[in-house]
Amino acid sequence: MPDLPRIVITGVGLTSPNGNSLSEYRANLLAGVSGVRPWEIRHFGPTVAGQVDYPATQYQSRKALRRGTRAGSIAIWCANEAVASSGLDLDAVGRDRVGVYVGTTEHGNVETENMIHEVSQYDFDLSFWSHHHNPQTVANNPAGEVTLNMGITGPHYCVGGACAGGNLGIIQGAQMLQLGEVDVALAGGVSESIHTFGIFASFKAEGALGEHADPAQVSRPFDRARNGIVVSEGGCLYTLERLEDAQRRGATILAEVLGWHVNSDAADFVLPLPERQTQCMQRAVERAGLAPEGVHLVSTHATSTPQGDIQETQALREVFGSSRSTWINNTKSYIGHTMGAAGALELAGNLPSFTDGVVHPTINVTDLDPECELPGLVLNQPKEVGRIDTIMNLSFGMLGINSALVLRRPQA
Repeated sequence: MPDLPRIVITGVGLTSPNGNSLSEYRANLLAGVSGVRPWEIRHFGPTVAGQVDYPATQYQSRKALRRGTRAGSIAIWCANEAVASSGLDLDAVGRDRVGVYVGTTEHGNVETENMIHEVSQYDFDLSFWSHHHNPQTVANNPAGEVTLNMGITGPHYCVGGACAGGNLGIIQGAQMLQLGEVDVALAGGVSESIHTFGIFASFKAEGALGEHADPAQVSRPFDRARNGIVVSEGGCLYTLERLEDAQRRGATILAEVLGWHVNSDAADFVLPLPERQTQCMQRAVERAGLAPEGVHLVSTHATSTPQGDIQETQALREVFGSSRSTWINNTKSYIGHTMGAAGALELAGNLPSFTDGVVHPTINVTDLDPECELPGLVLNQPKEVGRIDTIMNLSFGMLGINSALVLRRPQA
């Protein structure tokens, strides 16, 4: 089998609860700034959420915003920013050679809930039902809105990977580049989850919705007092290219995609299975051509649920327990759980470690749960470690989907 093309990241576009650019986001991660704030939603009431605030009209008209979706708008912002940061000229590439691959947790819930509420105000007279509802709720909407906005005529679709969606979007983009189906991939994940009351009600019913007197401290992975998830919105898309193409145009390369693995627990609708998470990490490490001690930073999925964090810690201990060169952190402690965007956004916060040699910490850990202790766990303060050559990004999701993505610093 011939060697597959090497895939690199040349651009990042994001909006997170604590920053709308990679530089702002990274600065807030190093400064311990949370983006979780009070939130109230119809039929549910007061809660907390990670909320984004980006200048949508920079890339969309107000009419387009009314016709489209929140997830589509987030994707449009991220895609345009990713292309701008990469320095790519899409016309020179050929817009038919650009693919858009967007990971999502779910799509359409927000729009359907809103329409049902709207027609309920008119005694369920369906003549008030919007003719925009179908294109707003189809599963490919966020990716499709990007192509409409940017005039991209290559393939587009969404990858429904639950909370592993962000990682899966990147993996899909890398695979399509390796197959030669496209020459540029805009890939990652988005989420508009905080605008549906159903997700809050469901997590509450499961006993998995976090609470704390201080909104900024609700998300506290690995802490003994953690009690559940913070639902958040956001997005992150990457410009992916083949290495030779990026080098040919003199692009700045941010990272190389080295390997990945995706598997399934086949065990439970909600509860994760440490054995399959362990297997997922091990096979990603093997595919990347590394040993566990060759992974210098692991970005954990840990959502701040009591059992989930313990199970992931068990899997991490199995793979990296004997490594003394592996640092471990978590980003949800700052921004909550951005669902389909989580993998992509959490990776972005760690990419600058390749250049500054600093690992951002997990914050809000005032009393580390003994069952979550790990060698190399970075807590509450950034840690200067000198050099980071490789990052593993973990994202797991409901129905037992596991993903691990390995990247390395750009090679000279």
